[in-house]
Amino acid sequence: MTWLAPPLIASAIFAFPALAQQPFHVPPPELVQPSNGGIRIEEDGLVANWYAAPSDAKKAPVVLLLGGSEGGIGSGAARQATDLSAHDIAVLQLAYFGAPGLPSKLDLVPLSYFDEALAWIKRQPGVDPRRIAIVGASKGAEAALLIATRHPELHAVVVGAPSAAVWPGIDFSGGATGSSWTVDGRPLPYLRYGSEATSTFDGYLTGLAALPTHRDAAIPVERIKARVMLICGRADTLWPSCPMADLVKRKMGKAALVLAYDDAGHAVFGPPVQTDTAGYRSLASLGGTSEGNNRARGDAWPKVVTFLQR
Repeated sequence: MTWLAPPLIASAIFAFPALAQQPFHVPPPELVQPSNGGIRIEEDGLVANWYAAPSDAKKAPVVLLLGGSEGGIGSGAARQATDLSAHDIAVLQLAYFGAPGLPSKLDLVPLSYFDEALAWIKRQPGVDPRRIAIVGASKGAEAALLIATRHPELHAVVVGAPSAAVWPGIDFSGGATGSSWTVDGRPLPYLRYGSEATSTFDGYLTGLAALPTHRDAAIPVERIKARVMLICGRADTLWPSCPMADLVKRKMGKAALVLAYDDAGHAVFGPPVQTDTAGYRSLASLGGTSEGNNRARGDAWPKVVTFLQR
């Protein structure tokens, strides 16, 4: 993402009742229009922007792209979609909440919805069925890893600021939530935030400490057949993405590659941002510095593109 710090911070505030009294304006989820020849898809229950493979491509790699807690079809992930499309990779940027016909909040989202998106992708001409990948950041990374456990046909998975576990859902209005995800109508087991937490990061960190006694909340990444790339910033102040990336790596061994960056935080993932923009200044809002996050992006993003093209 570019990085849309306000929705991410808002999700953090509303995750903890003690912090929910702080005034914070939450902008509605974006539904950006596709660029560079993309089209809006509203069929089979899906809401997405589709960037088809180049007309002269025999069989192009294709990505199911997921944003994070901003919901809708966000401008940050849209930049990722545009860049991947420019590298001859077909992309379906999928909304999974905060869009017409979809859940209004990130709570109890059916994983079957993502199954339908992958099925839609497979029906499109010009894509290589042997090179279907899923890419996601933050809550989208949590979803991406879960989806990959259900789809052995996936070729690659790339996740930024990832999770190793299922966490509670997010309601920007401060309402109660259960699990973020469901399977066959049943909520997936999830970790609770640490009960004594005084900050968002501490809530996730103390919650993660309970994982050994709540193993059913762990994402079963050992089931993933695809190659996996995990990108994290060691200065992440939203959740402990690098420790969680290491947990995934420990389970997957050589099938997983971790790129961890100093002086980068939750905004570590995506194409580099122009330094004279507000987006550049916001990169530091969830850990690290703007320079550090952008430097990490400059190093990692070309590796992401190559990883997806292989």
